[in-house]
Amino acid sequence: MSSTVPQVLVVGAGPTGLVLALQLARRGVRVRIVDRAEGPGTASRAMVVQARTLEFYRQLGFAEAVVAEGVKIPAVRLREGGEEVARVAFGDLGAGESPYPFVLAYAQDDHERRLAAELEKAGVAVEWGTALAGLSQDGAGVRALLSRGGAEEACAASYLCGCDGAHSRVRESLGIGFPGGTYDQLFYVADTRIAGGLREDLSITLGAHGFGLMLPVRLSGMQRLIGLVPEALAGRSGLASEALTFEDLRPGVEALMGIRVEAVNWFSTYRVHHRVADAFRAGRCFLAGDAGHVHSPAGGQGMNTGIGDAVNLAWKLAEVVAGRAGPALLDTYEPERIAFARSLVATTDRAFRAVAGPGLGSQVLRTWLLPHLVPALWGIPAARRRLFDTVSQVRIAYHDSPLSGGRAGTVQGGDRLPYLAAAAPAGPDTFAPLADLRWQLHVHGAADPALAAEARRAGWPLHVFPWSEAAREAGFARDEAYLVRPDGYVALAGPGAGTLAAYRARWGLAAPARPAAGGREQR
Repeated sequence: MSSTVPQVLVVGAGPTGLVLALQLARRGVRVRIVDRAEGPGTASRAMVVQARTLEFYRQLGFAEAVVAEGVKIPAVRLREGGEEVARVAFGDLGAGESPYPFVLAYAQDDHERRLAAELEKAGVAVEWGTALAGLSQDGAGVRALLSRGGAEEACAASYLCGCDGAHSRVRESLGIGFPGGTYDQLFYVADTRIAGGLREDLSITLGAHGFGLMLPVRLSGMQRLIGLVPEALAGRSGLASEALTFEDLRPGVEALMGIRVEAVNWFSTYRVHHRVADAFRAGRCFLAGDAGHVHSPAGGQGMNTGIGDAVNLAWKLAEVVAGRAGPALLDTYEPERIAFARSLVATTDRAFRAVAGPGLGSQVLRTWLLPHLVPALWGIPAARRRLFDTVSQVRIAYHDSPLSGGRAGTVQGGDRLPYLAAAAPAGPDTFAPLADLRWQLHVHGAADPALAAEARRAGWPLHVFPWSEAAREAGFARDEAYLVRPDGYVALAGPGAGTLAAYRARWGLAAPARPAAGGREQR
């Protein structure tokens, strides 16, 4: 798939860039991906893969492999004052909401290796040790200057995507501001082996002067430890001659978490930032992932949000590059994703300040309110569902997008397509047809003949599912159509044939027909 004349140049080969390149390659786009690092990362910074990310991976055919390589977290244990005060089971927390109703720990380096392997299967290899030295653009395309091994190379592409992290050279080259700030607290992170073997539960230790997290990193037995560096030691981290090591923290960490660390595989300290770029697009250049937004790690949202950016951008670029949509489709990327990024940064900021702050209110929250409130809320089904929907990112919606419209049942344009399990053991669920990676129409019940004719003219598969009480409970309306975008979001809910034709004309949509996967397709 690689070419000396790529249609899209991706700068940055972390999870966001890898998913973007993979999505593009699977859609037939000539893509090139470069990274200034000399090779894949060996540290596992991001840990949690959310259900929505696994749903995207299912479209590409490797979600089950990721689940098999990760660790399903069965429960969360709350500790306070050196004692366990509660254990609440995750189980299948989001049963019925997603094919992946659980919390999955999956080390970032393993994750990136999986993505790179899938990308190579699609014919694209990451070009390591290749940095962006400069870029320019005009109405015809982008010209990037790449530096590798002391030599420079000019690369022309139709579009360029900056997935190169918080210190993005792409963002700096485009002159896009990155407002926000940095929290005062210093954190540590360590991958360790502890006495007693692997503990699959997520452990949260709350204390008056800090907190700590422990979760499984790999099936091989490594545990991730995260926590606050005591103020007495935090000042030393800036002095090269007195750089903090895990040994400086060991006594406090082991006492706080009630563990004994036998080996340390990796250790680092870091400060948490909260920033959102002023724009996610400048002409033919786009920002995605940490290049566009960084925030606290509360809820395990960062990497998954970057992957969501990549999925949103990839299908739009692919449609435009292939001539299946007008350039205006690309105008919808920034408003859809920047709105969520701003909301997420605000939400995680409030959560971070509340839990990690040094004030009396945060101490009361850590030592009394959370240990008692969480178990109580866990007993309320609606609260558990709300938690899963929010943290798993299945509640992300694009209601205000110009691509979204209509309402049928409780589903409205911009919603993620509701998941509905197969009506029969051998039948498809509502997500099975999404592996087709095309625009498509879904109907539960009977399809209107005029709608079916318009779908044939558009080259869009029409999937008709039997009407059921389960479909009604999922939010669908009987015999109504749902136009589904290639990323699994509902574009139009309840459109008629005339509405579909007008929508196609507005966005210049034209899809070539080819066999679709799953469902019962009418033509």
